[in-house]
Amino acid sequence: MVLVNLSIESSRQVKERMPLAVAMGHDKQPVNGYADINSALINTGPVIPPPATQRRYWQPGFSNRKRWIRLAFSFLLALSLLWVKSHSDCLSHATRAQDSKYDALMREYMRHGNRKPHGPPLRGSKAEELFLCAQSLVLYFQDDSDILGRTVPNEQSALAASRQYTSRPHLAGTPGDLETARDFLAHLQRELGIHPEPRVPIYPAGSDEARVATLNISKYTEPTAWINTYYPILNTPLNHSLEILGEDQEPIWTAELEEVSNGTDPEATKYATAVLAWHGVSPGGEAQGKLIYANYGRKEDYDVLVEAGTDFNGKIVIARYGGNFRGLKVKRAQELGAAAVLIYSDPRDDGTVTIENGYLPYPHGPARNPTSVQRGSVQFLSLYPGDPSTPGYPSYENSTRVDGGSKPTIPSLPISWLNAKILLDHLADGKQGPIVRLVNNVEEKVTPIWNTFGVIPGHIQDEVVVLGNHRDGTYRSLIVLGASDPSSGTVSVHEAIRGFGMLLRNGWKPLRTILIASWDGEEYGLVGSTEWGEDFTDWIREHVVAYINLDTSVSGSCLQASASPLLAHLLRSTAEQIPHPTSDGRTLWDARWDLGELFGDSLDAEAAAIYEQMERVTDGLGIQPLGSGSDYTVFLQYIGFRSRFTSTLHDPVYHYHSVFDSQHWQEMYGDPTFSRHVAIAKHVGLQILRLSGDIILPFNTTHYSLELQSYLERVEQLVASSSLEVDFSLLRQSIQAIQGATAQLETEKIEAEVELRQILRKLKRRRGHLRKLYRKLRKAVCNLAKYIGKECKEHEDEEFDLAFPRRRLLKAIKRVQAVNHKLVAFERGFISKEGIKDREWYKHLGVAPGKWLGYGATTFPALTEAIVMDRNATAAGREAERLKTHIDNLTEKITV
Repeated sequence: MVLVNLSIESSRQVKERMPLAVAMGHDKQPVNGYADINSALINTGPVIPPPATQRRYWQPGFSNRKRWIRLAFSFLLALSLLWVKSHSDCLSHATRAQDSKYDALMREYMRHGNRKPHGPPLRGSKAEELFLCAQSLVLYFQDDSDILGRTVPNEQSALAASRQYTSRPHLAGTPGDLETARDFLAHLQRELGIHPEPRVPIYPAGSDEARVATLNISKYTEPTAWINTYYPILNTPLNHSLEILGEDQEPIWTAELEEVSNGTDPEATKYATAVLAWHGVSPGGEAQGKLIYANYGRKEDYDVLVEAGTDFNGKIVIARYGGNFRGLKVKRAQELGAAAVLIYSDPRDDGTVTIENGYLPYPHGPARNPTSVQRGSVQFLSLYPGDPSTPGYPSYENSTRVDGGSKPTIPSLPISWLNAKILLDHLADGKQGPIVRLVNNVEEKVTPIWNTFGVIPGHIQDEVVVLGNHRDGTYRSLIVLGASDPSSGTVSVHEAIRGFGMLLRNGWKPLRTILIASWDGEEYGLVGSTEWGEDFTDWIREHVVAYINLDTSVSGSCLQASASPLLAHLLRSTAEQIPHPTSDGRTLWDARWDLGELFGDSLDAEAAAIYEQMERVTDGLGIQPLGSGSDYTVFLQYIGFRSRFTSTLHDPVYHYHSVFDSQHWQEMYGDPTFSRHVAIAKHVGLQILRLSGDIILPFNTTHYSLELQSYLERVEQLVASSSLEVDFSLLRQSIQAIQGATAQLETEKIEAEVELRQILRKLKRRRGHLRKLYRKLRKAVCNLAKYIGKECKEHEDEEFDLAFPRRRLLKAIKRVQAVNHKLVAFERGFISKEGIKDREWYKHLGVAPGKWLGYGATTFPALTEAIVMDRNATAAGREAERLKTHIDNLTEKITV
């Protein structure tokens, strides 16, 4: 610094010593030495003798001294320049080998971004704003060509993607399914800047390539994408029939089991009979017996019939969809000795949007098409998901197959309301059920399915946030026309990926690594995600910090949000940042209260009660607990959540898993503007940015600990309504203790982040000063080099990896990482090696899919089932003690 000041002062002194004529601004300049100066002054008046200093300056031999002085000056500047650069490097390189994993936070905070020279990195709120509203933030783009005249994500792109994903059959395991896997791979490569390989990266599960691809997720430095192939046992329909038999055992009525559409919906008309209507995982076979109506087929419905003396042996049960997972309707009938099950869609469950209330049936209006059929898997999902033949281990091509307990042994068929009404008319007015014959022939074989993956590496590579959505449909007709399930979710993920790609092109890099997964085989029983989860259990446990799931993202007007209590605040706060997709002045979160606009006088009381019961199962923030029924199931113990727009009692009828879940229905009734698709894309993307970018993981353990109290209160109510006596005082004390520990942890979260940010800001200031000095020194050296006729090459600004004060920085980073480890450990603290009684695959003692719900969640499941199912006070006491032990261990682990 002193040298620079001296240089400025010396030039000023030289100027002061110049002749008076020059100082007065005369045009003529001396060009040939002292004599020319005097001659230049002849016409201006008397000659003024130059001062002694002036004479000394022009003394012979001075130019040699001047040259040596300048050379010495340049040498000193060069030495100073080298010292500045080497000093910044040596401190960091001395300890980098042992502390490299702790440098990520500092590099992320202090790096310069590739968007513009010397600009701040694209991260945090700037990245979020750009993702949510790219068009209004042009200044963050490298050039205007990236904008394409619209925001990213946007409605036009979402519409185009929806039409793409619903344009061809992709029944799991078919060439069309593989084609969609390739399409998704190409989308990842295009948006994330991945150079396509000459050979498409498709790796058989269990192969060295497949294992290396996943196990290296925490080591990649550039975006990467590939496809894994698993080999579960799947079935497809061959032929089927349903008949009512007369007294002579001859058919008096034969059902038309396929859906019927006229030309108003062209896709539904084209593919209505492309694949037979059937239940995935249902065994082939023939059954004959009297018909028994079981309402929703819930356990309580069957219990009422049993108490009334109904004999199910050899009977065929007919039940309506709703109330629980379809597979559990079959499971209970099988346990009671039934021969087969028929499941139908009842217009009473469509709320007020019915023909009775004056609405026309689809495709001429919003009411249910009476020929619509809801296909779906009938696997016993509450026992375990995935390939039934490989419980607990992955489905490789050469895996050992077993007869899994999650597969039904009796056949079942889905039927339409049109057919069900004819059958139910034979049961009206107390009539004896007719004799019904059912035939369901299927082909069962090992079938390949394809999971597609993409990785966006982060600075902290060993912490991974996963975004997943299933791409398949169980049925060719479903997936061709499955504009809601799953294509609406795929479209939202598609748009979120476009947003991430736009951020990457403008200098963004997440703090944590992001893994994007497109699952296959979900409709058969969450097969693709479960097999991958069982394949890489240890890697998931070590690296995955959170999982976000999308299935159907749009099927109605009401926002429904489900999450682990750890993420409830994040889910709500991000929804409150996004505008409502169809209503000005409101937020996305306000869409939770949207109920539709189609009303009528007639509303089935039982259907309304079930809907209200589902809506009541929320926490204080309005978030529902996670049960099962989608790909988050295998990740539930590793923290997860989902959000979606779901159908209400006053929305156009959503033809779930029907040929009428078509692109035409989506554009006419579901989401005509595709603004809801984009809102979910923004919601999911914003959550990913927070989870992958926040220094402290956005988990709220205090809220979780308070929810534990409410879980216990529900259990106490169950005990109070029974004849059991169970003491929960010790469990209550443990919950109170963990509430105190989480309060301290919340304080530690704040203090740890504040300390780290203060140190990083100080380092950034010092780094700025150092860079400024470096630029000045380099400029001075270049000026002198040019003066003596040497070339000085222009250099980009050096990036200083300033490590001082290293010790304080590493201490602060380790403090942050310790907090994050405690936050991640919270959810995992409820994992029991023994699992839940009678369904040991589920190991989370805090929440699990209800044993007789499937989709819905049961909190404190092992304890609840000991009370409600087993009605055993001793077993309940043991479960309370087991839960207490886990909570106490967790309290000790998170205590600051």
